[in-house]
Amino acid sequence: MKGPDSEFIFVTGGARSGKSAFAATLVDGMKGTKYYLATARVLDIEMQDRVAKHRLSRGDDWFTLEEPREIARVIEDRRGDGTILLDCITLWLTNLIEDGLADEEIMKEIGVLIDVCRCAGVVVVSNETGSGIVPENSLARRFRDLSGFANQSIAGAADEAYLVVSGLGVRLK
Repeated sequence: MKGPDSEFIFVTGGARSGKSAFAATLVDGMKGTKYYLATARVLDIEMQDRVAKHRLSRGDDWFTLEEPREIARVIEDRRGDGTILLDCITLWLTNLIEDGLADEEIMKEIGVLIDVCRCAGVVVVSNETGSGIVPENSLARRFRDLSGFANQSIAGAADEAYLVVSGLGVRLK
C-alpha cells in the first residue's frame, strides 16, 4: 500500500537535457530527508569534477549515497525515510554489464529494483538512449536494448513519468 512517502516517479531525457535538475526539483518539493543515490563509478578526474559539481548544485540538505551495483538494497534500507533520487539507471546498467552479468541476470535485477521502488519514495533518472541511430557494434546495441527495456519497465511501473527536453519536463503519465 502506498503512503505519502512512497511515490515512485521516473524521469528520462537525453544527455545534458536537464533531467537530474528536474528530478531534484521534484524531490525538493517532497517531505522528509532527501537522498541522492549515485550509481557512477568515479574512475578519472573528469568524473570526479562532475560529481563535485553535482554535489554543490544539490545543497547541504541532501545526503549522498554512492552505490554502483546494489541500488535495490540501498533503497530498501531507507524505505520510509524520505525520498531518494536515483541517478542514474544507465550508469547502473553500464556497471552491471562491465561486471559481466548476463542479460537475464540484468533483467532480474531490473525487476527487483522495480519491486522495491513501488514501496518507497523514489525518483528514478535514466537516459533516453533509443532516440538515436542504431549502434554499429554489438556491445553498444546490447546496452541500448537493455536500457530501453529498463526504461519501459520502470516507466510502466512508476506512478508518474516525465520526459525532459531542453530543461523542460513533459509529463507522460
